[in-house]
Amino acid sequence: MKTKIIFATGNKNKLREIKEILGEEKYDIVTMKEAGIDIDIVEDGKTFEENSLIKSRAIAAVAKDAIVLADDSGLEIDALNKEPGIYSARYMGEDTSYDIKNANLIERLDGVEKQDRSARFVCAVSAVFPDGKEAVVRGTIEGYIGWEPMGENGFGYDPIFYLWDKDVSTASISPEEKNAISHRGQALRMIKEEIIKHENISC
Repeated sequence: MKTKIIFATGNKNKLREIKEILGEEKYDIVTMKEAGIDIDIVEDGKTFEENSLIKSRAIAAVAKDAIVLADDSGLEIDALNKEPGIYSARYMGEDTSYDIKNANLIERLDGVEKQDRSARFVCAVSAVFPDGKEAVVRGTIEGYIGWEPMGENGFGYDPIFYLWDKDVSTASISPEEKNAISHRGQALRMIKEEIIKHENISC
């Protein structure tokens, strides 16, 4: 019997990455909506970890016999005082397209040299287990902000986030390559280890 996991997202791109990394052979991974959960969650934490736990705890409070996972992720740009940071999804408004957001960030870095365009993607993933135990992990990937969007494979800020060693954006590499190095890929592999560890202790 598969272990049920409810992931606090409605983002199909994220869900696809999650299923690819955690594996669907052992886990039945569903979204909040698919689990029939419709609650408003106020993300008022000061860190990625706090916001992730706020989401997973809120869903775990109404979920039955399921592991609840939530992530909070974003882009930190050093030259912009680590903006947009925890406000990445809400930067310039939640309904603003990423084409506009990306163009704005590139514009704000006008005249900034490559070595000073350093940035990172951060992803905190938390798990709340049916017995109330919790775990939270963080994954990061370092890079820089390019001068123009590149690639069709990614989503969000992927087209403007370039890898130092390849000089291409994370939207330009294959999903398999991205999962192997991405902030979310790292965090999901770490949380998978926490899930396995918890299952072994619970047996």
